[in-house]
Amino acid sequence: MKKTLIAAFAAAAVSSQTLATTTVIHAGTLLAEPGKPPLREYSVVIEDGTITDVTMGFIDRADAKVIDLRHAFVMPGLMDMHVHLQGELGPKNDSEALRMSKPAMQMRSQQFAMRTLKAGFTTVRDVGNSGEELYALRDAVNKGWVDGPRIIAAGMVGITGGHADISGMSPELMAYHDESNKTVCDGPYDCRRATRHTIKYGADLIKITSTGGVLTDRATGTGQQMEADELREVVLAAQRMGRKVASHAHQEDGIIAALEAGVDSIEHGTYAGPKSHRLFRKTGAYLVPTLLAGDTVVQMAKNTDILTESQKAKAIRVGADMQGNFGKAVEAGVKIAFGTDSGVSRHGENAREAVLMYQAGMDPMSIIQSATVNAADLINMSDSIGTLAVGKQADIIATDGSPLENIEELLDVDFVMKGGKVFANKSDSNMEML
Repeated sequence: MKKTLIAAFAAAAVSSQTLATTTVIHAGTLLAEPGKPPLREYSVVIEDGTITDVTMGFIDRADAKVIDLRHAFVMPGLMDMHVHLQGELGPKNDSEALRMSKPAMQMRSQQFAMRTLKAGFTTVRDVGNSGEELYALRDAVNKGWVDGPRIIAAGMVGITGGHADISGMSPELMAYHDESNKTVCDGPYDCRRATRHTIKYGADLIKITSTGGVLTDRATGTGQQMEADELREVVLAAQRMGRKVASHAHQEDGIIAALEAGVDSIEHGTYAGPKSHRLFRKTGAYLVPTLLAGDTVVQMAKNTDILTESQKAKAIRVGADMQGNFGKAVEAGVKIAFGTDSGVSRHGENAREAVLMYQAGMDPMSIIQSATVNAADLINMSDSIGTLAVGKQADIIATDGSPLENIEELLDVDFVMKGGKVFANKSDSNMEML
């Protein structure tokens, strides 16, 4: 009798799980494919995390759980192509990092990842962190061990003393860091080795720094730092092993050198001008603007003591110029992929980038495209995410109002689903928020 009851309960549990694998979303307004007009009163059917039907009308299925978004604007999950999940810039960040164990850093990274996911960003490209821990978080999310956005993880390659190298520490600490850092290189063949080393240990793509950076704690400027032959070797080595390359670049000389070397995206691109605009169009590379980082560092420089004097000088100059020059790139027809540099700014506030892009002159539909269709193309995942279509992952978000009419709707996402699992639903008071 006892065995019979156990079997019955097990069967019921299996049956319940089977029923729960099908979900139907009733969408009042559905932007299934950003760039095309939204649809009215549609249903999205999801089975085992995959979209199996997108159909007109509010359908009911006896075997499905219905999520009522009839009064909401429904669209694909957003994507951020430039984040740093392992930290947030602040007065205690550097000292905390020195005192923090690697397991503790992992726990904090997962917290930042969840803030990002609940803000509606179901996929991110992390372009610079401690590789071993970053790859572990990516793999843990992919295996379902922990929750978080889908992570495309970059490995860093940079030159000695450049933006990707350590700064702001005592000579003794920098020397200790140098002993274990195999991804800092000098000369084309050493940079080839560093690229291969980075891929060996798990990088999905390579991040390089063709110019100096604002937050490098040295007065070394923001012009070109990596030489053309070094850039070419990194790109070639990455391409040979099926990896794309993203290049941090501020001044136009470094932007041009990186584009001529064949990189797939330029991060920041602050001083892109007509010559680099032509190269963007010719090569098909994306600009990832990170206006939020520019706005954040300007406020830090003016209102806090977080930055050193060398950082403040660069922050005020570069941050103030970002937005206007981004507007010129949009007018020139440069392809844009959404990116924030979150980690400089606070995680979970990623959608503030969209507001800054709008203020710079980009229309709401193009902004949404940059965070969905374009981002999926940049990471070679257009076949599985970026739009809501049969066969694609059920990465779906919703807002009360239309972001096409008011881009600030993206600042308050009400519903978040990633791979068919709901992580936020403000209309469901019974939902246990993860």
